[in-house]
Parts: sequence; C-alpha cells; structure tokens
Amino acid sequence: MDLKSLIRDIPDFPKPGILFRDITTLLSDPEGLRYSIDLLTQKCIDANFQAEYVVGMESRGFIFGSLLAYKLGVGFIPVRKKGKLPAPVYSIEYALEYGTDCLEVHQDALHPGSRILIVDDLIATGGTASATAKLVLDVGCKLVGFGFIIELQDLQGRKNLPDVPIITLVQY
Repeated sequence: MDLKSLIRDIPDFPKPGILFRDITTLLSDPEGLRYSIDLLTQKCIDANFQAEYVVGMESRGFIFGSLLAYKLGVGFIPVRKKGKLPAPVYSIEYALEYGTDCLEVHQDALHPGSRILIVDDLIATGGTASATAKLVLDVGCKLVGFGFIIELQDLQGRKNLPDVPIITLVQY
C-alpha cells in the first residue's frame, strides 16, 4: 500500500513556507490505518525490540503508540504537555526553534530497567523525541528504539536521537 497517497500535504501551515504532512487523512482511511499499524508492528517484531512499554507523545503519538502497544501486547505510557497529568510527574524542558516546551510523565508509569519503545507520528528535527528519550533514560529505563510513521529526512532529526534503532514507514 502506498501510505504517501493517504497523507495530505498542506502548504503554508502552520506558517508560510512550511509544507505540513497531515496524517488525519491516513487515520480516517480504515485500510491505511490498519496497514500502517500492522507494518509498524511487524518492523518492531523484526527489530526484536522486546519492549515492555510503548511511550507516545501528545497527541498523535497517543494514537499510533496505543495501537502499536495493543498489537505488541505491551503497556502504553502517555507523555503529555505540562500540567495535563494529575499525579506526581517527571518533567523535562526542551528547546524549540521559537522558545521552550515541557513534557511530563507520571512518576509511577516508568520503572527503572523497563524496556521502552518511543513512538510518534513524525520525526522532523527530533526535538520532542529526543526530550522524551532523555526523560525515559533519566529514570533509568532502557530505550530500545523509536518508531515513526513519517520521517522528514532533510531536517536530519535522527542526528538528535540516541543511538538506538529507528523505524520509519514513509520518508520525505
């Protein structure tokens, strides 16, 4: 299946000069969604990650991460923007091109030594994925890999990630 045909290009969003890769069209296509999750699952099995948990970042990482966790038979852990989680959290602040942001995870969700697979819809510069990896590693978890639906290769986000396997389904 050609996943690129199910991903919509939106020029000049969120600002002029940006070509936004919109996955809502992929999500709304039952066969495309099923295919993307099945393919990501198979690639994770082939990579022998043996993850105990999938960690997904707000918000599209929740979609792909929870579906992948279900298919792999492992737990799912959400990483959220600051102030969205009700129990005590671990936090990490990270740089964006226009300022900073903060990610949080419940303290009782991550257990030292746990094998973690980080999943999101897209890797661009790698900032969010890198911050999530640091959060996971700082707790003492073992990061086994990353999974993304889309990779924007020109932005070289891979260079900003720890040296673990990275799976992507579609490259631009």
